[in-house]
Amino acid sequence: MNSFCKDGNVKEATRVMNLLYQQGIEIGLFPYCQLMKVIGEVVAKEEAKLIHNHLMKTKLSSETTIQNKVLDMYLKCGLVSDAHDLFGKIPALNLTSWDAMIVGLADNGYGEDAIDVFTEFKEAGGRPDGQVFLGVFYACSTLCDITEGMLHFESMSKVFGITPSMDHYVGVVKMLGSTGYLDEAFEFIENMPVEPSINVWEALMNLCRIHGNLETGDLCESVIALLDPSRLNVESKAGLVPVDPSDNVITEKKKMYLGQEPLGLVSNVKQYMAGDTSHPDNDITYAHLRMLSVHMKESGYIPEVRCALHDVDDESKATSLLGHSEKLACVAGLLSTPARSRMRIIKNLRVCVDCHNALKFISKIVGRHIIARDAKRFHHFEDGVCNCNEFW
Repeated sequence: MNSFCKDGNVKEATRVMNLLYQQGIEIGLFPYCQLMKVIGEVVAKEEAKLIHNHLMKTKLSSETTIQNKVLDMYLKCGLVSDAHDLFGKIPALNLTSWDAMIVGLADNGYGEDAIDVFTEFKEAGGRPDGQVFLGVFYACSTLCDITEGMLHFESMSKVFGITPSMDHYVGVVKMLGSTGYLDEAFEFIENMPVEPSINVWEALMNLCRIHGNLETGDLCESVIALLDPSRLNVESKAGLVPVDPSDNVITEKKKMYLGQEPLGLVSNVKQYMAGDTSHPDNDITYAHLRMLSVHMKESGYIPEVRCALHDVDDESKATSLLGHSEKLACVAGLLSTPARSRMRIIKNLRVCVDCHNALKFISKIVGRHIIARDAKRFHHFEDGVCNCNEFW
């Protein structure tokens, strides 16, 4: 079971868990937590419900720690209704419970509900810690409500006596920058009462590049180069800035799955790297992708060439963007699932601006509801619109 979890093979890990259960062998806390973590990473909805049902029959079910793990798993799988039901039944909610609910709701596009949960927490007499405030800043960013976010930041020290850490300053910069308030984020950094860390500058640099503010982004880069030049390369490899599309976007534990049930039939599960040519139906996939690209451009799609390599011409950049893993996975899913059915894509990194735009156009052209889970949040693409409102 441990080996299957390390490989991200939830289907086999769940099968082993069933066998152990049927044989009356008691499973400890760690294996359950390990399996739930992987289930959340690959968004295995059916397996999430299965493991919860197993836990309900054990003595572990009453422990707040395990209930929080189930709550987090449900939210990472997009099972918001199940998470709500569980949250209301946890008898001894703790800070981890509230934090998981706030972040999980924001992750799934329910930023307003996340703030309501925070308000409920305070009205119940709870005192937030620094970790909870990070979740609140994130929820405010999904709502594009920087006014409320800054009020919460000020309340940290004034109301709750919490001295902001560098993580909180990074959180505020991300909140401001992700919603497009890049100048305000830069001004916030300049007015910090402590020396900004390299993480603060990196956060703003990456957001400037995402939103196309190259001047401020380059200024941040120059500061980072003075502090620690090696960090620029590390961040590029992490996919937080435009990178070579041949880079592998799949990590050992967080693979890309697609299909209506990613962990159901093997035929519904496929894994792609950027520029992937390893699949037997590769020619068909690329042919349909090129054809779909023509329809996208006719509908107004313009490739975001700034997301591609910088040392080639625009035509070559557009071609390289076509091979991004999200697009390959999407087209392969269109070819292998029923028309008009819902489709799911999972990626371990933040989806790039070009792929985000492309998936919006594709959802409208083919009439599909496409759910993409990246490193930041869930994206629901439907009829040419994403529920993230362009902030992620």
